[in-house]
Amino acid sequence: MTVYHNHFTIQSDRRPTFHDVTEKVQLLLAESGISEGILLVYSQHTTCSVMIQEAADDVNYWGTDFLMQDLVTVLETVIPTCRSEGQYLHPGPKHIKAAAARDELPSWSLNTDAHLRSVLMGRSVTIPVIEYQMQLGDFGRIYFADFDQVRARERIVRIEIVGE
Repeated sequence: MTVYHNHFTIQSDRRPTFHDVTEKVQLLLAESGISEGILLVYSQHTTCSVMIQEAADDVNYWGTDFLMQDLVTVLETVIPTCRSEGQYLHPGPKHIKAAAARDELPSWSLNTDAHLRSVLMGRSVTIPVIEYQMQLGDFGRIYFADFDQVRARERIVRIEIVGE
C-alpha cells in the first residue's frame, strides 16, 4: 500500500472565497501513481472548508459561482458575519491578548462566523479513486472555501492519497 502526501497553496480574498481545486487535485492523483484507493482533501485552517458541489456556470460581479453565493446567503442567515466585538462570545479578552503577542491586529479576531461556518461545513472530503479517477459523479467539483472576511491570505490545501 502506498501513502502519498502533497499540498498546494491558494490565495484567499477579504470575503468568502471559493476555489475550484478539482484539476489541481487530479494532477496530484496522477503524480501519485495510485490507481485504486481513497483521496483526502483537507484544510488545516479553522476558518476554511472543503466540499464537493456542482459548478453553477454563472458567476456574480465578484466572480463567485451562483451556487456558492447562495451558500454564503444561507450561511449568513444561520451564522451572521461578525461585525463587532461582543456580537459573539469569541474572541474574549484572553484571545485578544494572545493575538496581540503574535503581532495580530485585534480586528483579525473578529472571524467567529468563519470558524462556525467551517465547523458546520467540514474541513475535509474523502473521495474514492477507481482506475486513476476520482469518483465525483457527473457534476461534482472539489471546492476549497475560505470564510474568513478579516484579511486576505495564502492558504494551504493538503492532499493525502492511500491505495495501490
